[in-house]
Amino acid sequence: MASFKERWNIKSNWQVFVIIVVFALTGSSAAYLSKPFLQWFGIVKGEVSYWIYYPLYIVLIFPIYQVLLVGYGFIFGQFTFFWAFEKKMLKSMGLGFLFPDKKNPE
Repeated sequence: MASFKERWNIKSNWQVFVIIVVFALTGSSAAYLSKPFLQWFGIVKGEVSYWIYYPLYIVLIFPIYQVLLVGYGFIFGQFTFFWAFEKKMLKSMGLGFLFPDKKNPE
């Protein structure tokens, strides 16, 4: 636990607990909210092939998860941690252009 706290610059065990709760809520909420979004686009589980439905479901979870992660982080008072986590994750996925470096404006 100490290496986790040091790696992520976390000060207390309470903060670790809150961060774990935020991750749990975010994952569950993203999975739950993806189904209504697919229905809103007219993609219903019984009417579309499973080969189409489930890949779209999984792809749709990703952006919903990103928004909810920062939102829940804000609600639980951990916005700074989750904003830094979000930027690091998106940069590692090759989406770093979304967060230009302010030190080297090009």
